[in-house]
Amino acid sequence: MVREDQLVAIRAQSVYFAVLCVGFVPLQSTGSSCTVLIPREGRPDEPRVAGSPETTRRLVGKGCVVLVESGAGQASGFSDQDYRQAGAELVEDGWGHCHVALCVGVPDAGRLETMATGSIVIGLLAPYGNQALVNQLNRRKLSSLSLELLPRISRAQAMDALSSQANIAGYKAVLLAAAALDRYFPMLMTAAGTVQPARVLILGAGVAGLQAVATARRLGAVVHVSDIRSAVKEQVESLGGRFIGPPRVAERPAEANGYAKQASEDFLAAQRQQLSDQLALADVVICTAQVPGRRAPRLISEAMLDRMRPGAVVVDLAVNDGGNCAATVPGQTINRKGVRLIGASNLPCTVPYHASSLYGRNLAALLEQYLQDGVLQLDPRDPLLKDCLLTHNGHCHRDDVVNASESV
Repeated sequence: MVREDQLVAIRAQSVYFAVLCVGFVPLQSTGSSCTVLIPREGRPDEPRVAGSPETTRRLVGKGCVVLVESGAGQASGFSDQDYRQAGAELVEDGWGHCHVALCVGVPDAGRLETMATGSIVIGLLAPYGNQALVNQLNRRKLSSLSLELLPRISRAQAMDALSSQANIAGYKAVLLAAAALDRYFPMLMTAAGTVQPARVLILGAGVAGLQAVATARRLGAVVHVSDIRSAVKEQVESLGGRFIGPPRVAERPAEANGYAKQASEDFLAAQRQQLSDQLALADVVICTAQVPGRRAPRLISEAMLDRMRPGAVVVDLAVNDGGNCAATVPGQTINRKGVRLIGASNLPCTVPYHASSLYGRNLAALLEQYLQDGVLQLDPRDPLLKDCLLTHNGHCHRDDVVNASESV
């Protein structure tokens, strides 16, 4: 447990982050070692945790004091004893005792209120249009790093939480589809005759889509992939998928900072026309097309669903952002004229052990870049940090994200 004298020291040594006319003063924990908190997540439907015993051991090895709230890792398969053996201190409530709080989802407002001014919150903070969170962080003068805003650069690959969690979603989406489908995935040659392989159509070749390709191919399906970016053709084919090229229109969107750019409505209309015939042949459709901070493009209309055969399955990973498919509902499976529509709202939560392990490694990789003998020093001029710095010292540094008018 944290002693009262330690609490006083932490508050006195609160981290700071100042912007001067002549340059930047690094964000740092001063004096003693940086105290990092791995808390219990506030949402009852969130089984993941922001650090594993493995990453706890890594941070302790870097000189940090790591606090873990009792039971934080239980739903992910990590016991309090595992954390204690890794060098953590077990606490009941650590939000007022830390320099840095690591989290999976957006922390409860009440927990943020107890944090010392100048402390840092790091996690998937759902920044798009989240004015209420930013207002509280600014009022409390808390610094925050939102992992959704990390740049897609080589140096950030080990910290890319969106990719680590999307990888799990793509894998689990195929397993859900295989369990719901009315036929085999692989081709089978039996005494009763040959069974043809299932035909899987994947919309979007990002991390989730490519993992879905690999998983469906391992199960023996024939996989076709549609994406607005011609540049992903080689990646799709390297995994054994068959790429469906984008329609030929005047405007063909590509990428911005490693993310898919929003496509024009004309382009999407042409793509829907192209997809209609593919959907009529598909046994399984995995929808993964998303644009950060925007409504997911509606790729499958009611009319297109009417052409799908009874028994086919659609898994919509974009359902929380408006959905790629008409009629999907977050967290529900709907039978629409024999076609099963699965609203896969948060698949990484269904694989909490590995989701937490990978997410914890993302956070540890980020902190390890800036830890020296237990002291954390972050320079906002660093290209790795300047885009994901959401708030600091009462100011929002990403107004363009918080004021996103089309966020869901």
